[in-house]
Amino acid sequence: MFKKFTNGCVTLVQKYLPDPFLFAVILTFIVLILGIFLTGQTPMAMILHWSNGFWKLLAFSMQMALVLVTGHTLANAPIVKKGLKKLASMSKTPTQAIFAVSLISAIACWINWGFGLVIGALYARQLAKQVKGVDYRLLIGAAYSGFLVWHAGISGSIPLKLATASADLATATSGVITEPISTSQTIFSSFNLIISAVIILTLPLINRAMHPEPDKVITIDPKLLEDETETAITKELTPADKMENSPILSMAIGFMGLIFIFYYFSKNGFKLNLNIVNFIFLFTGIILHGTPRRFLNAVTNAAKGTAGIILQFPFYAGIMGMMTGTSAGSPSLAAVISNAFVNISNQTTFPLFTFLSAGIVNFFVPSGGGQWAVQAPIMMPAGAQLGVPAAKTAMAIAWGDAWTNMIQPFWALPALGIAGLGARDIMGFCVIDLIYSGIIIALGLMFL
Repeated sequence: MFKKFTNGCVTLVQKYLPDPFLFAVILTFIVLILGIFLTGQTPMAMILHWSNGFWKLLAFSMQMALVLVTGHTLANAPIVKKGLKKLASMSKTPTQAIFAVSLISAIACWINWGFGLVIGALYARQLAKQVKGVDYRLLIGAAYSGFLVWHAGISGSIPLKLATASADLATATSGVITEPISTSQTIFSSFNLIISAVIILTLPLINRAMHPEPDKVITIDPKLLEDETETAITKELTPADKMENSPILSMAIGFMGLIFIFYYFSKNGFKLNLNIVNFIFLFTGIILHGTPRRFLNAVTNAAKGTAGIILQFPFYAGIMGMMTGTSAGSPSLAAVISNAFVNISNQTTFPLFTFLSAGIVNFFVPSGGGQWAVQAPIMMPAGAQLGVPAAKTAMAIAWGDAWTNMIQPFWALPALGIAGLGARDIMGFCVIDLIYSGIIIALGLMFL
């Protein structure tokens, strides 16, 4: 019965889910129409919100493109490839492979979402090369499913914002929070740790149970996953060629990067963000590839997967602009959605409805920082009025933000670029993860 339901979801998604770019375009029109009818703003006002937001994710787009490129490049360094190959060799059957990639991805994403997103996809590729009969679509979907727990982990942007003393904290929460809230009340609270542990430990079992029967398995030829090899140099080397194939410059610039990495951690502790993760991947890759030419070849090959990020992220930035944009006397669309859930809540159900509203808003505003800016001024005062702890309200927003990523291609683009798949290939499986995790999170927020 479970596999029939899974197959039905996979079939439905493959038939009707459009390409991620068209998905973003369709979402754009949906938000445009909803904004006009639900907020009373004019079509021109909504278009202006769209245009004002369109280029606001450029820096983040570059960061995400580098997550893909630097992670892929590092994974193709000879020593890292050997390590991933050895790790993958521990899985002997398709279900073991699915279980392993789900578990490792979830743990890695809880530690740092950027690290986990890349490592999960790269590990899945290596498993696909070595484990015969494993469904490649589910393998990548399982690697992405670990992303469910990132906002509850130590790189979650919302709990980290709460723990950081700043003048914006009171403004963002409409005066409800004036002092930082320690991560002991959010990330390391008992309710959050229990929800995280249940998902991390049981989601691999759910993913393993989804593996299709042998006659329905879709595999990939391991040869298609091999990266382009270097062409042997037969001509006489020019001085420029000798520089490109000399390890001296790679080691020198790599060593310079390592000095800063050690300095960073000595000053900041184990505080990871996108910039330092990319910095580590970049300079470690330079060192491990040995020569500038080998490194540049690897970067060129990795950059082929960035097309989706480059094209689609501006459209999502435009959608975020329409979701958060207001006109004189008219609320934002995100505020309308959030207030609708507040109006039907009581003290017991408020964390649940906060979670659900955050999941809906995240579908159109797939950014932790954007989600917090949109919902905190509404949900935090409402929670305080109902007697719900501020930390729990904030984590309900965080969990909702992570939850619907399972059916929102925005964050999957780097993993899909590494895997060479489209969103419709994995989202059918992710629907099952969405349903299962939604039940666990909802129960945890209401009763723990």
